[in-house]
Amino acid sequence: MRTLSKGANALVTEAKATVENLTPAQVAQEIARPGTVVVDLREREELVRDGAIEGAVHVPRGLLEFVADPGHPYHNERLDPDARVILHCASGGRSALAAVTLKAMGYRSVAHLDGGFTAWKVQGHPFKMV
Repeated sequence: MRTLSKGANALVTEAKATVENLTPAQVAQEIARPGTVVVDLREREELVRDGAIEGAVHVPRGLLEFVADPGHPYHNERLDPDARVILHCASGGRSALAAVTLKAMGYRSVAHLDGGFTAWKVQGHPFKMV
């Protein structure tokens, strides 16, 4: 088996060093502010199984670049490059990588939920079943 020059865990570690990492409590405070958009990057099966943060926009990680691009036919109007955007996944890996991507695309105020939806639930924050 060929060894990679950089594995997935190394990429996530690098991403977390370059993006804004928020705790569940910080995300809860930001959600209360008008204009904050929370993006859930998990697959549909994960939402159905585990629940979701109320009001979050569901965008599977594999579609993010297309949905986030205002010039693309798949663009979701809730994703605005000038808005405050907070990404989350199950544990924080996908969302850290996605935050790097949105920054590279020109999004100005991007963060991710460190620890993901798992940390959100463990710390007792509200969620809904899908």
